[in-house]
Amino acid sequence: MDRYAGALEEVADGTRQQERHYQLLSALQSLVKELPSSFQQRLSYTTLSDLALALLDGTVFEIVQGLLEIQHLTEKSLYNQRLRLQNEHRVLRQALRQKHQEAQQGCRPHNLPVLQLAQQQELEAVEHRIREEQRAMDRKIVLELDRKVADQQSTLEKAGVAGFYVTTNPQELMLQMNLLELIRKLQQRGCQAGKASLGLGGRWQPPAAQCDQEGSPVPP
Repeated sequence: MDRYAGALEEVADGTRQQERHYQLLSALQSLVKELPSSFQQRLSYTTLSDLALALLDGTVFEIVQGLLEIQHLTEKSLYNQRLRLQNEHRVLRQALRQKHQEAQQGCRPHNLPVLQLAQQQELEAVEHRIREEQRAMDRKIVLELDRKVADQQSTLEKAGVAGFYVTTNPQELMLQMNLLELIRKLQQRGCQAGKASLGLGGRWQPPAAQCDQEGSPVPP
């Protein structure tokens, strides 16, 4: 009797899983229609079916949430590092300006042209140093964000999420971003195998060092 009951339970579980897969697949097919046609064509029935399978137990929603939280912490840390560097440069410029003004005030008129030439050379050297340090910081930011994106891709690939693998191809990155957007929207609709809403923080972005027109970093 116990074996019979166990078999019935397995059949019931299988039926529930099939129903759950169908619901997720139907929801994905509906959401795909909101994407640009160029991406709709790349998201085949098989890809969406595989994605629905990966989402069945809700684990992928938790993985995505964790990855986004790590990404946001990384972006905030990099932003603060660049902000500190900008503050250091601001202090350096102010100190140099004050130093030059004091030197000129105590300089004899006939020596002033020579002093101003030396000060101009010093200023140019400092500005060159500042530019190099800013470029180095921006390269560090891009490299770190690239590494974080690769970690996300690798983690989702290992989790069996269709469409994810390590790549730097812009079109593939955009496709993966759209896949994550589908997952986020499913989560918002409560399609999580009975799990509570995770409140995904937003769309995952390809690597970039975002700054305003003055070169200041845009806060995450």
